[in-house]
Amino acid sequence: MKKILAAFVVLIVLTSSTCNKAEQSKTCFKGRLEIKGICMNYTFTLLEGDTSVVKVVSQWTNEDNGKKYKNAFALANPCSFADLKEGQEFYFTIEQDPKRDCAVCEAYYPVPPVKNNIKVVAACP
Repeated sequence: MKKILAAFVVLIVLTSSTCNKAEQSKTCFKGRLEIKGICMNYTFTLLEGDTSVVKVVSQWTNEDNGKKYKNAFALANPCSFADLKEGQEFYFTIEQDPKRDCAVCEAYYPVPPVKNNIKVVAACP
């Protein structure tokens, strides 16, 4: 009886761990800052994560230099975004209620037509 109970507990722990990882993959993503354009006109690519959660353009071409990007998106929340370097990979979550209390200049640099509110996190749990 003790062996059956122990096996049952192990099964529950493994199932819980698998479900937890599946949920995390839907809420935490890996991206890269591709272009750090003027006035927070930033372009990112999604490296890992669910494209049904993070809105992306499957392929986008930068009209300024003709370079192509896969799974690209632009920054929608410049007021609460972390400072990253071009080419830097990072983890992020979708920010539900970003700050909108800052001045952002209106200079133009091409970005993908799809935007996301994102928050940089240290790592995906």
